[in-house]
Amino acid sequence: MKKHHITALIVSVVALLMAVTAGKAFLEHRRPEAIVRGPGVTGIRKLSSWFPTLAGSPGDTDVYIFQGEESGGSMLIIGGTHPNEPSSFLSAVLLIENAVVNAGTLYVIPRANSSGFTHNDPQEGAPMGYSLTLSDGSSRYFRYGSRATNPVHQWPDPDVYIHATSGQTLSGNETRNLNRGYPGRPDGTLTERVCYGITELIRTEKVDISIDLHEASPEYPVINAIVAHERAMTVASYVVLGLEMYDINIGLEPSPKNLRGLTHRELGDATDTLAVLMETANPSQGRLRSRTGEALVLTGKDPYYVKAQALGRLYVPFDETGHPIEQRVGRHLTAIGEFAFALSMEYPDKPLEIDGIPGYDELLESGVGAFLLPVQ
Repeated sequence: MKKHHITALIVSVVALLMAVTAGKAFLEHRRPEAIVRGPGVTGIRKLSSWFPTLAGSPGDTDVYIFQGEESGGSMLIIGGTHPNEPSSFLSAVLLIENAVVNAGTLYVIPRANSSGFTHNDPQEGAPMGYSLTLSDGSSRYFRYGSRATNPVHQWPDPDVYIHATSGQTLSGNETRNLNRGYPGRPDGTLTERVCYGITELIRTEKVDISIDLHEASPEYPVINAIVAHERAMTVASYVVLGLEMYDINIGLEPSPKNLRGLTHRELGDATDTLAVLMETANPSQGRLRSRTGEALVLTGKDPYYVKAQALGRLYVPFDETGHPIEQRVGRHLTAIGEFAFALSMEYPDKPLEIDGIPGYDELLESGVGAFLLPVQ
C-alpha cells in the first residue's frame, strides 16, 4: 500500500511540475516581443489615440509613425491582421527597424490583432514561435499566433456571425476574425472595436493608401496577388508592372462587392483611402501540409505540397525550394516600395519617398534576420 502511495505522490508531483511549466509558457505567450525602434521612426502612438475606448484593452496596439521632412502623401501598413501569417508581421517589423521616410508619412501597425498573438489555433499543431538569426550571431524569437482574437478576450462566439454594416452571415467563429469586421463598430465586440479604431486612424489622418498584408495556403485561389478596391485599381496596376522588373509575378484581383467586412472593400467604401490587400504563399497554414513546425514556417518546404503541385491541386508553383520566409517578406516589402512610387506618380501632389526598405534580392541572399536590429 505504501508503494502505491509513493507512486501516486510521484505522479502527482510530476503532473504539478508539468502544469507549472505549461502555465508559465502559456502566460509568457501573452507578453509581446520587443520591436526595435529604427532610425526613421518619429513617433509611436497607441491605436487608442484615435479611438480612446480601446485604451487598456487587449485590442490596443502600437502604431509606428514615420514623418518625412517634406510634406506629401500618406500610407498605412497593416501587419498582423492574422498572426499565423508571419510574413505579414515580419514585413511590418522590417519596415519599423529599417525604413526612413523623406517625403510624406508612413504609419505601420505590426500587430493589428494584438489579441491574436496571445494564443494558437487549437488542433492545428502549430509551433509556439520561431527564431531568426541576426547578422551579429544573436537571435530573436517571435510568436506564431492565431488567425483570430483570443477567446479569453472575446467570448462566446455566436452560432452565426452577422456583419453589422451589410447583414452578411458567416460562421460564428468569424466574429473574432479582424478581416471580417470592418469598418467596425464603436460599441461592438473587441474585434469590431479594433476595426473601428483602424478606420478612425485612416479617417482622421486622411491616409491616402492602406495596405493590409496577408498570407494564404498554396491551394487557395487568391494567392501571390493584390486585391484592390475599384478606386485603387489604377495604382495597383502600376505596382503589378513595377514588380515585373524584379521578376516577381503577382496577380491583380478586384475587390468583390458582395464579400463584406474585409479591408479592401470596407476601408475603400467607408473612407477616402485607396484600399488594397496582398497575399503571399504560406504552406504552414494550408490544409495539405505535413508537420507544422518552425522549419515549415521559415523554409516553406513541404513534400506534400510538391506532390499536390504534381497533381495540379495548387494555385501557385511549388517545388523542393518551397516558399521561404525571405521570399514572402521580400514580395511584400518590394510591393510596398512600388505602391509608394505609384502613388507619387499618379498623384504628383502627394509624393511618398521611402528609403531603407530591404530589397528583394538582398532578402533572398541574406535572409530576414540580417535586417533585424539587436534588442538592447
